[in-house]
Amino acid sequence: MEKTDPDRSGAVGIFDSGYGGLTVLSGIKSVLPEYDYIYLGDNARAPYGNRSFERVYEFTLEAVKWFFKQGCHLVILACNTASAKALRTIQQVNLPQIDPEKRVLGVIRPTAEQIGLASKSGHIGVMGTEGTIQSKSYQIEISKLHPHITVIGEACPMWVPLVENREYDKPGADYFIKQHVDNLLTRDPQIDTIILGCTHYPLLMEKIRRYLPENISIISQGEVVAYSLKDYLRRHPEIDEKCTKGGTTRYFTTDSPDKFTHQASIFLEEQIVAEYAML
Repeated sequence: MEKTDPDRSGAVGIFDSGYGGLTVLSGIKSVLPEYDYIYLGDNARAPYGNRSFERVYEFTLEAVKWFFKQGCHLVILACNTASAKALRTIQQVNLPQIDPEKRVLGVIRPTAEQIGLASKSGHIGVMGTEGTIQSKSYQIEISKLHPHITVIGEACPMWVPLVENREYDKPGADYFIKQHVDNLLTRDPQIDTIILGCTHYPLLMEKIRRYLPENISIISQGEVVAYSLKDYLRRHPEIDEKCTKGGTTRYFTTDSPDKFTHQASIFLEEQIVAEYAML
């Protein structure tokens, strides 16, 4: 693919290992509908949750470079695992070499910023993939901003397959959801706020809520990331100026476009047409 003009404006890139980032995209579009977006799901190599740091970093960097070739100046890693395992290295090592004027942002820090306003007990839970929980990225980011808050992570490896196999609203899902909710609250009964640290999990919200006490609040990332991005663009007009505003969205996948188009209906309340991307 030909290299694009580095000064030319482009869409905002939204990246995920699969479909879950569509929940973040929906949240962003509801707050910032005027912008153009390109969504890329690396479905051919999903899921990322149980992959090594090295593989996730390698795959995520390939995706970021692909977005830059499409003319994007700003890329959002709407994947918690990619944010946990690859974002910092890409920001500190790769961007200065590739193009120091471009930006790559994640979903963990905006969520960590919000948590200080949400929790009254100072005890929060994070439910995520094995990769996100093992990285302790939420604990690290939250401790920087709110050192008094206790963070307990619970890996929920079956939750993504439940969503992607359309079992998330079936009776069989209840066992796996109740199991991990009970595990988390047994480990720390003082938890009053739970972060859904995976973009698939909002589709399980109804069942998660069923097994939680009413006093526990749930933070889902779509809205949090959307308002954080809006504030970021306000504070960085030099980036905002490089983002085109035509209200369009294009969808790409590294796997079957037909399958992606079909599966995306789980996450989006609209019909889309996906295109193939080779990284």
